[in-house]
Amino acid sequence: MTEQNNKTYLIGFILALSAGLIWSFGAPTVRYMIDAQIYQWHYLFCRGITVATILLIFLLYHEGLSFRHNFKRVGYSGLLGGIGLAFAFIFFIFGMTFTSAATTLFMIGTQPLFAGLFAYLFLREYMRTATVIACLISLLGMVLMAYNDWNAGTILGWLFGLFCSIGFAIFAVTLRWQPDTPKFTTIIIAGIFCALFSLVMIIIFTDSYTMPVRNIYLSMLHGTFVATGLILLSIGARYLPAAEFMLLSLTEVIGGVIWCWIPLFGVNEVPGAYTLIGGFVIIIAIAFHAIGTRQKVNPPTL
Repeated sequence: MTEQNNKTYLIGFILALSAGLIWSFGAPTVRYMIDAQIYQWHYLFCRGITVATILLIFLLYHEGLSFRHNFKRVGYSGLLGGIGLAFAFIFFIFGMTFTSAATTLFMIGTQPLFAGLFAYLFLREYMRTATVIACLISLLGMVLMAYNDWNAGTILGWLFGLFCSIGFAIFAVTLRWQPDTPKFTTIIIAGIFCALFSLVMIIIFTDSYTMPVRNIYLSMLHGTFVATGLILLSIGARYLPAAEFMLLSLTEVIGGVIWCWIPLFGVNEVPGAYTLIGGFVIIIAIAFHAIGTRQKVNPPTL
């Protein structure tokens, strides 16, 4: 590997690692909510607006007013990807409020495997043997966590975590369907759709249009984590193979579980034994998949 390749690889590694670590603070942020199971839709409305606003500011700074032309190039793939990502946002919050942070985060870790499976089913992309084996291994981990949540009466939260992972996978596959789709614009669509859908749910199913000020600040902080991580990850994607991003994305999963577990943030949420074992199995599956599909990366064209 040349010196230039080493430099670009290091940039991609740092950006991807930073994105995962930033996202990992989302889990303890949700745990600080007041009456979390009452204000999910309010929280999602504020978070969606925050994500869309930060991405709009970033594009305005990066591309100027010409960024508005990106919306004309979104197409069906961008709309579908934005909706998939929006529902991933939604199911993450519901997963976090119905089951342990560990279950939700470990389920999110299966997203690369679902993306590989969907790409094979809908895009007819070649499915490597490593991907098939990783899917089977991760299935064991998911079953173990489902067993734990079933006994604990929180199986609904496990399902939300599963749907969250599928939503992220849909977003990833639509980008592979049309690689020239403006990624940042798709994320803006996700934030707007999440906010609008949440507003409808608030009007239909809740008695109050407001939530505690603390929850508003937390939702804005969480939205900032999400938007910042997505920006860093998208920039770093030019420098690393996709398989290595899968490995580095585990920092979100592992970090989030640790932050909610250790006393540092005051959450003190101890995962069940089956959840930990199942999560460890999923991590092995993702690592095996990443190593088995690893490809060399060429230096980016800047």
